[in-house]
Amino acid sequence: MQIKNIIIGLAIMILSSFVAIYGIQTFYMEAPDWNTYCGNISTSSYNINTPAECETAGGKWNPTYGEMPAKTTPSGYCDLYYQCNKELENAQKTFSKTLFLITVPVGIILILIGAALFALESVGAGIMLGGVITLIYGAANYWPNAGSAFRFIISLIGLAIVIAIAYWLNKRKR
Repeated sequence: MQIKNIIIGLAIMILSSFVAIYGIQTFYMEAPDWNTYCGNISTSSYNINTPAECETAGGKWNPTYGEMPAKTTPSGYCDLYYQCNKELENAQKTFSKTLFLITVPVGIILILIGAALFALESVGAGIMLGGVITLIYGAANYWPNAGSAFRFIISLIGLAIVIAIAYWLNKRKR
């Protein structure tokens, strides 16, 4: 493959993965936004000095570590963002799982399209690599939230699919 074909293939790889990723985000789902969950909380109007005041304001009291304070003075701070951060974290976990479940078939479809429909090697290789990047993007978003068994099963299925595609491609070329 000539250097220009390699560069064209890399450009197609980057752009096809962008089209897949941003297409999913534009037409299907957007990532949860901190401002949506926590942006309406103003900490400037609160003068919170006790756990009871914190709870009344909807926050969670966090004790500080170190010296033991006098029994009459609570030591710590109020986290007014505690609840909304929990909700945001749950939304992000749901988002990453859904994104993963969408990017896997999209990535596999890109790999198959690149393998089957394009006789021009730089185009086919670029689209196939775009599918790989799309798979990596989806997996990287969900991987920290997935359990070990799920990671193993998905990795095993992915390996089997890639090996099957490799066999299919090589049989077609003969």
